[in-house]
Amino acid sequence: MGFKFEKLDVWKKNIDLSIEIHNMTKKWPKEEIYVLTSQIKRASDSISLNLTEGSTGQSNAEFSRFLGYAIRSALEVVNCLYPGNGRELIDQREFDQFYDKLTDIVKMLQGLRNSLKWQKNLLTMDY
Repeated sequence: MGFKFEKLDVWKKNIDLSIEIHNMTKKWPKEEIYVLTSQIKRASDSISLNLTEGSTGQSNAEFSRFLGYAIRSALEVVNCLYPGNGRELIDQREFDQFYDKLTDIVKMLQGLRNSLKWQKNLLTMDY
């Protein structure tokens, strides 16, 4: 693992989630392919894609911006769970499991973004 993003636990956790989302949607009806299936898969992939793009060769401010995009993508996945559950594509147990995983990912992303802000504030403090 030579790239900065590969060392991020939140990136690893999201790669696993993205694979789980993909596997879950395989059993969804074909009529959902261009609707919810496509949307939830793209949004879950977007989390790690934004982490990757923002972490490589960027300033902390730029990385923070991409972390914001990743958080929004994670929330988009959460939103997709609701119609999935309502359309009976996801049972309540699956919904709860994915919801909990996404809650953890969002907390990790927010923590990482807050640490970047803390580093910036530390560098600008007068001693």
